[in-house]
Amino acid sequence: MAPITIWGRASSSNVMKLLWLCEELALPYERIDAGGEFGRTRDPGYLAMNPNALVPTLVEADGFSLWESNAILRYLAATRAPGTAFHPADPRARADAERWMDWQLASLNAPMTPLFIGLVRTPSEKRDAATIAAARDRTEALWAIVDARLTDRSFMTGEALTLADIALGVYVHRWFALPIARREMPALAAWYARLLQREGFREHCAGTLA
Repeated sequence: MAPITIWGRASSSNVMKLLWLCEELALPYERIDAGGEFGRTRDPGYLAMNPNALVPTLVEADGFSLWESNAILRYLAATRAPGTAFHPADPRARADAERWMDWQLASLNAPMTPLFIGLVRTPSEKRDAATIAAARDRTEALWAIVDARLTDRSFMTGEALTLADIALGVYVHRWFALPIARREMPALAAWYARLLQREGFREHCAGTLA
């Protein structure tokens, strides 16, 4: 398959997902800084690839471009790893992983975003304590769902790492790294420890919060 270029800053959670998958699949890629302090996302050339002015954007050598991080994960798995745990041939197995990817976007992002922004990217004197507390409580309730899911399995859909783990793994690192009180969730903590054993996760997802 053609070499790929990933546009997006390394500190973006959505870019982290792609970089981790590339490491898992041993895919060569070039990453170009964009977004945040690097700008570029409102340049005409970038908007032609991604009219949302967000990161990441995937570009292949033939000019094909794709945005939305979970769509890119699915595309890379389908084109580079068909028939593996990342893109199972069985529709039910594939849907089992993909529902957690959708859940990350539809449910987990909503409280995790104000929690992370409030505690990491907002000066202490400007933080909204009530908003942060409400986001923490909602996020904890959602992680409890994942904890229950993991009580009888090593990864989100069984004994192999899938796209479900990649979509959620970036955020579980933030959950455990944020300076907040957390109730004990043994299965969630054990899953996080297993993710930390993977080189791609350690390199791209488990660094300093920024």
